[in-house]
Amino acid sequence: MRKLSYFVAASIDGFIGAPSGDADFFLPFVTGDFLDYLRDEAAEVLPTAARRAFGVEERATVEYDAVIQGRASYQIALDAGITSPYAHLREYVASRSITESPDPNVEIVSGDLVAAVRELKRQEGLGIYLCGGADLAGQLKDEVDELVIKTYPVVLGSGMPMFGADFGVDAFTLASVRSFGNGVLVRTYRRER
Repeated sequence: MRKLSYFVAASIDGFIGAPSGDADFFLPFVTGDFLDYLRDEAAEVLPTAARRAFGVEERATVEYDAVIQGRASYQIALDAGITSPYAHLREYVASRSITESPDPNVEIVSGDLVAAVRELKRQEGLGIYLCGGADLAGQLKDEVDELVIKTYPVVLGSGMPMFGADFGVDAFTLASVRSFGNGVLVRTYRRER
């Protein structure tokens, strides 16, 4: 069965963005050996435009072949005139407000999101990258098999949480931790099923 990986940027105190969803304050940390990591080891989760800018657009995917994101996350690309922000992956957008996909590479998931993700997980293929945001991650919390948290060395105090969900305890096992010269940590956790 395919795994669903929530690969997310977060502050030390667990917020993925300001209350408005803005996360541009993380960008100054995309430097040095952390930038090298993103380009050389995590390029699959970068938007196609970033892959192009880094010169890795043609690199084959080995970890993920699909991405699911929420309507608000997808809107950022649409506002920039991009209808397929992850063209190197099969794209799914969870939305009840978009009735027709603006791009042949993007499938709109408007019905039962959990059932749709369970069906994706049963299909043959590589992993599924959960792009975000908080509401989508909250709806899919029980389906997440792996967390990859890029923890930036900032404290926000409040904002958009990693999971917009009701209280519940879900145990994960720490699989790895990497630290970078600019203070960023990348922690990988796996759910024991």
